[in-house]
Amino acid sequence: MRNFKDAVWREKVSEVVNRIKSEQIKFVRLQFTDMNGILKSIAVSARNIEGIFENGQSFDGSSVTGFRSIEESDMVLFPDPTTFAVLPWRPKEKASCRLLCDIYTPDSKRFAADPRHILERALGRLREQGMEYVCAPELEFFIVKEDGEGNLPKPIDLAGYFDYHPGDLTDELRREIADYAESFGIEIELSHHEVALGQNEIDFKYDEGLITADRAITMKMVTKVTAAKNGYVATYMPKPFFGVNGSGMHTHQSLWDVSLKNNLMYSPDEGTGFLSDIARYTIGGQLRHGREMSAVLASWPNSYKRLVPGYEAPVYVAWAFKNRSPLIRVPNFGGRKNAARFEIRCPDPAGNPYLQFAVLVHAGLDGIKNKMDPGKPTEMNVYKMSYEERKAKNIVSLPESLKEALDEMETSQFMKDAFGEVALENFMAVKRKEWDLYRTQVTNWEVERYIKRL
Repeated sequence: MRNFKDAVWREKVSEVVNRIKSEQIKFVRLQFTDMNGILKSIAVSARNIEGIFENGQSFDGSSVTGFRSIEESDMVLFPDPTTFAVLPWRPKEKASCRLLCDIYTPDSKRFAADPRHILERALGRLREQGMEYVCAPELEFFIVKEDGEGNLPKPIDLAGYFDYHPGDLTDELRREIADYAESFGIEIELSHHEVALGQNEIDFKYDEGLITADRAITMKMVTKVTAAKNGYVATYMPKPFFGVNGSGMHTHQSLWDVSLKNNLMYSPDEGTGFLSDIARYTIGGQLRHGREMSAVLASWPNSYKRLVPGYEAPVYVAWAFKNRSPLIRVPNFGGRKNAARFEIRCPDPAGNPYLQFAVLVHAGLDGIKNKMDPGKPTEMNVYKMSYEERKAKNIVSLPESLKEALDEMETSQFMKDAFGEVALENFMAVKRKEWDLYRTQVTNWEVERYIKRL
């Protein structure tokens, strides 16, 4: 959030302006996301950047998904200088840079449906309780190729989980993605081939929630640019191919004190799995609100093709330590204090990370405030439990479709409080429209299965 009265902020702005001049950057890309999480970009002349930092850059918000109607379309972008980066794929003689932006109304108020603002507001509420949210998403994606003849894209390789072949296409692409990412200040910790053909995962180091959301958006941009430069398409579509694993965004989470020196998830008690009461209540809150926030964590009709039994995706609202089938899992962190955390497994990388992290923060905070005990961990494979067994353990399912998820969200007071009225209405309108477009389609599968039989 901009604060020109803050000396540190003004110093950072000055550093960015000086670097733009010293590197002879001619164009600045002002970037933000729409409600769906799709990256938007406006190119402006670098000559005007000082004025834009001071007064913002006006734009028409009426055509941006989930923003404003044509009657009240004027909006203003204010760049965040901490997100400055030179675009590494541009030649030096045509250097460009990018800045992520906050969105304001013309009367200098934060736009209520700006996804970045929704996350900042959630983090602010948490900070009022003396806590900071730290997270790390595992971004999975497919790299596919088109044949130029109008056929559906296909995976670019025949590799499987952790496979490595010298000179492998995906290995080289992952390395190029990692190199570009580091130019944006993103520290890559792990990259490998995933289970399905053409599927990959690249993980970066954990950080505070807003920084991590900015990096998630940046990673998706970097991945898509790298693939395109090499003649391929990178997609974060949750389930692009039938019969194989989809792409998830397992998100590791922890709460720290405001100094970021003390991990509040840790307890020295081995009997609790080294989890503190705060950790257990946070898990309890996310379990309690799992169905209500599903439309944000899995926000497309296709998301629910991934969330089915049999493909390592979570379907049931439960938690465990060793077991990977429930919604929430606590990794074995070996009693190491700073590594205490848990992961939620239902988010997918096609969503908006600002909104995804925001609802996770609100759910965790609600769990802490109301001391929502998650109950005993479920170490049995939930996929193999009968309906009666799940019912006896009070294990419910996530919604089976985007419509079901939206119905849960629309009637949830928790989600109204988390989003705010304007943002919730905008999100619901966008996603209801998407569902209507989806449900009225007639697919090839339906034609092939029914046209001669019925």
